[in-house]
Amino acid sequence: MAKKAKTVYVCQECGYESPRWMGQCICGAWNSFVEEKVLPDTGDDTRQRFKAGSRSPSVLKSVGTLNYERLNTGIGELNRVLGGGMVKGSLILISGEPGIGKSTLIIQTAENVAKGGHTVLYVSGEESEEQIKLRADRVCGNLSDKLFVLAETNIENVETACENLKPDLLIVDSIQTMYSDQLDSAPGSISQVRQIGNVLMRLGKSSDMPVFIVAHVTKSGDLAGPKTVEHLVDCVLNFTGERDQEIRVLRAYKNRFGTTSEIGAFTMEEKGLREVPDISATFLENSAAQTEGSVTTSIYEGSRPVMFEIQALVTPASGVGFSRRTAVGIDNTRLSMIIAVMEKKLGMPLGNEDIYLNVVGGIRPDGTGTDLAVALAIYSSFRRIAPVERTLALGEVGLTGDLRPVRNAERIVKEAARLGFTRIIMPRSNAERIKDKVGNCRIFGVRNISEAIRAFQKEDNG
Repeated sequence: MAKKAKTVYVCQECGYESPRWMGQCICGAWNSFVEEKVLPDTGDDTRQRFKAGSRSPSVLKSVGTLNYERLNTGIGELNRVLGGGMVKGSLILISGEPGIGKSTLIIQTAENVAKGGHTVLYVSGEESEEQIKLRADRVCGNLSDKLFVLAETNIENVETACENLKPDLLIVDSIQTMYSDQLDSAPGSISQVRQIGNVLMRLGKSSDMPVFIVAHVTKSGDLAGPKTVEHLVDCVLNFTGERDQEIRVLRAYKNRFGTTSEIGAFTMEEKGLREVPDISATFLENSAAQTEGSVTTSIYEGSRPVMFEIQALVTPASGVGFSRRTAVGIDNTRLSMIIAVMEKKLGMPLGNEDIYLNVVGGIRPDGTGTDLAVALAIYSSFRRIAPVERTLALGEVGLTGDLRPVRNAERIVKEAARLGFTRIIMPRSNAERIKDKVGNCRIFGVRNISEAIRAFQKEDNG
């Protein structure tokens, strides 16, 4: 006698399954349970089947190192973030805000791979084949005969197409639009996304084919769907930037075949995305004249320094006790801590001042190496003092007002000298390992924020 399908309730926030509907999930979400049907067990002896094909353990010392062959994407910045290209059989997940350029990036990648003589299958569940063709004509121009497109949302049909075409690269745009006949839930649900992810992993690993997956994001910017998808893929990329600005930044949050500290930079133009190999020069192209409230800083991302401006505006608050602290690109908690240190150690009356902070270019730096630049930008705006031309500041500000060292300071100094900076203010522990002058760039090593302020106001007399 055939077994009936079992009904479960699945939380769309965390994936928790319950035999009955619950108003609040264990993760804290309200009204997030959706009824889904689970197919009954077919009755085949799966355990015996797996047992027959099982493998014996190997001594780790005797296992040979695999020489992973990478597929060139034809885009240098994307190759940099991936660690040198796409590893065959890997799953790559890319996410980003709507309109940020995800589809543009992958159609350019697909065309480049196809021009290299590889067969590419582009599966779209969001656009028709005609829409994809219009975008490809605008972005890529003359298209390769090796690039195939399929407007499909059923994953079983995609499997059939892969068996017939045997592509070297599979692109799925997006995973939230795909569904499987094995489940009775709607596309984009927790169960469907988990199932599609497993199917794509089996396709990629069994045929030694890289799979590029596009994913949606939630309002908070996190990946939509269950966390299990992030765990089963080999690489998680995030495409960020402001829609009203040209700069786009690609970052890897997970990479089994490379580092997660590299970033790739692009500019959005009429004919698609253009690589930005010299990202620092792009961020600083409009900062020739130093103005009050603007200080240049740098962070080290992967294999290169990235320099950018931090701008601050300090203005009297409209009412006592109602001062605002607004930051774009810098954590608000970190900003409040820096302001408290400045009030305590420098005696600056900032309690009745509105403070606005912005990182130019839309970049969101990680770490604490930009603390000193934030403090100097606030001081510059509050005192209405413009920094000496071509000054760069870096360092972590502690609660005691002392400056802590930053990593890769020597490489940042060399890059700053190349870009024409004449003064660098940094923690003394970093400066002691560097010459007093690198090219035309003078190094000011300071112990605390008070010494940094004095160096900031000091005129350079050579």
